[in-house]
Amino acid sequence: MSATTTEIKPTKANIGVYTNPEHELWVADAKPTLEKVDKGEGLKPGEVSLYIKSTGICGSDVHFWHAGCIGPMIVKDTHILGHESAGTVLAVHPSVKTLKPGDRVAVEPNIPCHACEPCLTGRYNGCENVEFLSTPPVPGLLRRYVNHPAVWCHKLPDSMTFEDGAMLEPLSVALAGMDRAAVRLGDPVVVCGAGPIGLVTLLCCRAAGATPLVITDIDEGRLKFAKELVPSVLTHKVEFSHTPEQFAEKVIELMEGVEPAIVMECTGVESSINAAIQSVKFGGKVFVIGVGKNEMKIPFMRLSTREVDLQFQYRYCNTWPKAIRLVKAGVIDMKKLVTHRYKLEEAVEAFKTAADPKTGAIKVQIQSLD
Repeated sequence: MSATTTEIKPTKANIGVYTNPEHELWVADAKPTLEKVDKGEGLKPGEVSLYIKSTGICGSDVHFWHAGCIGPMIVKDTHILGHESAGTVLAVHPSVKTLKPGDRVAVEPNIPCHACEPCLTGRYNGCENVEFLSTPPVPGLLRRYVNHPAVWCHKLPDSMTFEDGAMLEPLSVALAGMDRAAVRLGDPVVVCGAGPIGLVTLLCCRAAGATPLVITDIDEGRLKFAKELVPSVLTHKVEFSHTPEQFAEKVIELMEGVEPAIVMECTGVESSINAAIQSVKFGGKVFVIGVGKNEMKIPFMRLSTREVDLQFQYRYCNTWPKAIRLVKAGVIDMKKLVTHRYKLEEAVEAFKTAADPKTGAIKVQIQSLD
């Protein structure tokens, strides 16, 4: 049985964005080839062929390039980056009934096994055999064409752009954190870190009715951006010379004497986590979204004597449909977060921009909109 193909004929060669153990970064030919995509060949049961239109650069992509690893996930060979993507369906395997050529979709970049306990209990982010695109050795989405299971391709409404669709991945990170942290209407909340995940989390906390709401960062420019994004948020510039106790005093002062019920920690930095633990109220929660080093010191007795819950998250699950509803309804608007756009052929320059704090970049996207 041959694949069903679209009238949209791919005309450009497939290229991808690569790194390697030598920390090089380059653009080169990728699979599947243009010929296979054009004929709808090579699709497995349940798969669709996609023309990737927009892909955001994540901090993890930059980290794999610069450091070559994140914990046990190590770049050991040539490796394609990217996992925040949206695109158009070019072809579908005959077994696929939920999508058709021409459909616009956001890509959920995981392929769980559907057989282990986390999968069977609905928490497939903990799948023991998951293939997560862009995590070595699984190649990522920074390609012009890619095949992916249809079940992990979420159809976009007409009101959403490919750029919006690519932003659903960082929104999913924030939504997973919001669900597990259980942020509620009227909760006093601090968001540590005004990077892309921190800013999306800030938008979610505002939408959830958290108040008062504070965001912290070491970069004055990012705090200014956060204030423009959410005018009601209170901002605090973190000084390296300050102790966790001084951080807590400043945050509580900004909140007019109210102790935070929840701190959404989006940096993964040891000093920031310790400051968050110091500032939260008795019986409060520090929820760590950020990715940090393998080992770090934390104030154990502060956690113990204040009955502070310290929680963590790993990726996300069951978030894309919710994320699409929120963006479609205008509850969450992330358009301002995309500050820089590059063509796929300009990917090296795009990564340099994303990696350099001096550029003021929040979210850099690589696009193929021709």
